[in-house]
Amino acid sequence: MTVPRSPSAPVRSDPVPIDSAIFPGGVPTSALAALDEGARAIAGVLDVEFVLQLIADRVRTLVGARYAALGIARPDGVMERFITSGISAEQRAAIGPLPVGHGLLGLIIKEGRSLRIPDMADHPLGVGFPPQHPPMTSFLGVPVTAHGRPIGNFYLTDKDGGAEFTAADQRLAEMFALHAGIAIDNARLHAQVRGLAVVEERDRISRDLHDGVIQSLYGVSLSLEDVLTMPAAEAEARVDQAIDALHLAIRDIRHFIHGLSGEATDGRNLPAGLLALANEVRHNTLVEVETSIDRGADPGLTPEQGGQLLQLVREALSNAARHARATRIELHLAGDANRATVEIADDGTGFDPDASAAPGHRGLANMRSRSSELGAELEIRSRPGAGTRVTVSVPRAPVPSEGSRG
Repeated sequence: MTVPRSPSAPVRSDPVPIDSAIFPGGVPTSALAALDEGARAIAGVLDVEFVLQLIADRVRTLVGARYAALGIARPDGVMERFITSGISAEQRAAIGPLPVGHGLLGLIIKEGRSLRIPDMADHPLGVGFPPQHPPMTSFLGVPVTAHGRPIGNFYLTDKDGGAEFTAADQRLAEMFALHAGIAIDNARLHAQVRGLAVVEERDRISRDLHDGVIQSLYGVSLSLEDVLTMPAAEAEARVDQAIDALHLAIRDIRHFIHGLSGEATDGRNLPAGLLALANEVRHNTLVEVETSIDRGADPGLTPEQGGQLLQLVREALSNAARHARATRIELHLAGDANRATVEIADDGTGFDPDASAAPGHRGLANMRSRSSELGAELEIRSRPGAGTRVTVSVPRAPVPSEGSRG
């Protein structure tokens, strides 16, 4: 498709390099300074809405236009975003709906190249303005791309001083469009990453609730299953224990809502956390838990990593009491110069670790996911009727050298 031309409607579209033909006597320091300032202003802005408006405002100032717009079109050429600069909110509302991408706007979308026109009224496609649209004369349109892909277009009208836009204006806008394309692409990528982070956070919350509070509540329910068959004094003691456990669960829910962790899984002290988990199991179930904790074997994890490891252990303990119907669990922490090892062994019914999990059972998947995030080795040994042994081997955090300490 060629650009319609007529003797009274000259069209200039070829990009012109910055040289003495455009800037006689050399590149004006003021032009390059304005370009640099505009590029710096939009660099690093990661909010899509803000960066689009900032780009429209900056390109208008850069080339000395009264009005500017940044149009974002769909692949079929229909305009989906139109960010304006130089027009008040009242004027923008009076103009009405977004342009659909016809006329000169559509021409740039279709051809993907810059376009300069001294007077839009003289151009065959310079028609179609709504009744409330302000009058506009000179026009400069420039594509905005990133990595060779079209992102949008600059539409600039009414050069300051009443003259038409120059080749230098076009080149400045084209150079700024390169920065704008990168800024828009970065902001969009950041929005996508944030979206993924929300999904990951939702998954983390689901795992933490499942592995923590929900397992604690399930332990309370187990402790109350046979309370009706107990002697009155024993039943009363069991109910009192359940009430205490529910209070702890409520406290942990409050901590969770405020971004904290339960006392047994805050990750700041692995040996203490393991002992707290063992006491929790003893308190909420009839299972005997034997502990062997080497306090010198703490691998030096961050609180977040320690919390992940403790949640993994809590899942293993809960599985032993909940699914395996174990009567005895052994919980050990040992280590050497390179690794710390947590081992949970039970005398329960056992299972086939290679069998597919039943619908809704995420325990093993959660454990594997947490160990992977920790860079730990997870081994699950079990078979029907022979109990289960879960071993988690965690690399020790490197000790900072004397020279690296602040």
